Amino acid sequence: MSGEVTVRIPTILRTYTGGEAEVTVDPSTTAAGATLAGVLDALEANHAGIRSRILDDSGALRRFVNVYVGDEDVRFADGLGTATPAGTQISVIPAVAGG
Repeated sequence: MSGEVTVRIPTILRTYTGGEAEVTVDPSTTAAGATLAGVLDALEANHAGIRSRILDDSGALRRFVNVYVGDEDVRFADGLGTATPAGTQISVIPAVAGG
């Protein structure tokens, strides 16, 4: 498939992916296209309920979830509009609090 990307899933969200640590999705098939928003749409289509664990009720990234497209933190890029070209690896990482 032409626009596939790999999404690394943290342990806490693997109940949504049948225990899979990595899943492949094709965001180019979604309305949002090859962007992080498209990846999350495609992820939700294949793994119902996971998007609400990554995005809050307003549709923004949850405060304690970090998402990287390649090595780039999307909070310092274009957020949900960050481009996700074919072959990109996306990592969803829960923030760790402590002191």
